[in-house]
Amino acid sequence: MREELTRDRLISLMKELARTAPRGGTYRVYLLGGGTAVYLGWRRSSIDVDLFSDQQDVFGDIQGIKERLNMNIEFARPEDFVPPLRGTPDRHVFVDTIGRITFYHYDPYAQLLSKVVRGFKRDLDDAGEFVRRGMVDPRRFRKLVDAIPDSAYARYPSLSRHGVEEAVESFLSKFA
Repeated sequence: MREELTRDRLISLMKELARTAPRGGTYRVYLLGGGTAVYLGWRRSSIDVDLFSDQQDVFGDIQGIKERLNMNIEFARPEDFVPPLRGTPDRHVFVDTIGRITFYHYDPYAQLLSKVVRGFKRDLDDAGEFVRRGMVDPRRFRKLVDAIPDSAYARYPSLSRHGVEEAVESFLSKFA
């Protein structure tokens, strides 16, 4: 069984990714889910860290890193589970630059949508932190969800506009 992810272990992962990144390039790596929650301190630990990069070669040694650090690492982003929100690339939140890698928290609005739609208690707790900490404005979030085109739901057969909007309204009602 792998060790839990703590903030110190997450920083070790970031340094190890930077150390093993291919030479001659610069990279963007995004933290999501438990990684965001642990880094920002609203969770003490997580069972894994979710990462994403458009430049997959930055993860060339990921199996070795997982073994050396004894941690669970997953590749995922919200759009793997929920329709994309307009403007996501402009809302990533800078974390740090280490070596050739600049780390960001993936768009908090996209992370919030994924967590609200999934609806598990831990996800909803994390979702609440995005709002309480001012990373997400509830009115803007609602507008972004309302602007998802109907055609975007075709890629997500287990989701419907009605179901997504109902989950969002239920969540946001706690912040009215």
